[in-house]
Order: sequence, then structure tokens, then C-alpha cells
Amino acid sequence: MHSEPLASDFELADVEAALMRSAAGDNAAEASVLLLSHASHWLSELVAAGLIAVDYEDAPVASSSDRPLRVGWAAVTWLDVDAAVLAGRIVGSGGQLRILRAAASLASGHPVDLGDLASGLAGRHLHLLVAAIAHAGGSHQHRQELNAVDGGLEFEGHTEPALVAWPPRF
Repeated sequence: MHSEPLASDFELADVEAALMRSAAGDNAAEASVLLLSHASHWLSELVAAGLIAVDYEDAPVASSSDRPLRVGWAAVTWLDVDAAVLAGRIVGSGGQLRILRAAASLASGHPVDLGDLASGLAGRHLHLLVAAIAHAGGSHQHRQELNAVDGGLEFEGHTEPALVAWPPRF
């Protein structure tokens, strides 16, 4: 018998990759994950607080194999995040908390006052917010469509740059 997996059972990089796989194709969900990961604070906080749900890549089976099970998908349990902040289970600076609120809004539609959010950010955090909004709006590096060809799409050979590029990670 096995117990349900916890995000803390896996490497943080594997949890991040699973979050991105789970968000793939949804620009706003992708932007939320990228915002959390580029902010370099929240993923570890959310994992430690048990606020990221995960499941295995494969259904675990009894075997003699020493192959470790890998995380297949992951999702932030956004409904529990506000309570965790209020209870002090997760903490951050004012800017970090604004980034968390922005990520929650992008991922789950949680309303935020964009003026208040942006006015409380500076430097790197403001850059991250603008990059996330641009990504959610579909402005991220992608191939330019030319036209439909035989039921598919033909693409130009170059990519369109993002309106606002994500800053390098620290």
C-alpha cells in the first residue's frame, strides 16, 4: 500500500516542471507558474506548507525496481493560500506577497486591484509582473503563423519575441 504523494517528496525542480506541464497551453496558468518560479521565493514556501498538490507520473505499483517514482502533474491549491498567509504558514515581504496575489489572480481568477498591486512593486518584482501579464495575454516567444495549409498551419522560420521578456533567474 502506498500513501498519497506530497510535493515535498520530490525535488523542487521536478515539482516546477510538473506545474508547467499541468499549465501547458493555458497562457494565464503558464504565466502564474513562471511568475512563481522566477520570483525565487514562493515555490519552496508553497511546497513546505503543503499547498501544491501532486501525483505520480505513473500509477505506483509494487515492483522490485529501484526506479524512483516521478511527479507527473502538480497544481497550487489556490483556495488554501489566503488562509495559509493569514495563519503565518507562508510568509513573504510586501513585494513577494503582491507577486503571490498576482499569481493567484492569473491562475484562478482571484480578483486583485491592479493599481494597488503594481504601485507596491519596484525593480525586479515589477518586471516579473509585467512579463507575467504579457505572457498571459499571449505575448511570449512563439512562431509567427503564415496561413492554413492542408488542414494545418504553416509557420515562418523565425520567432516573434515576447513583448516583455522574463528576467534571468537568480
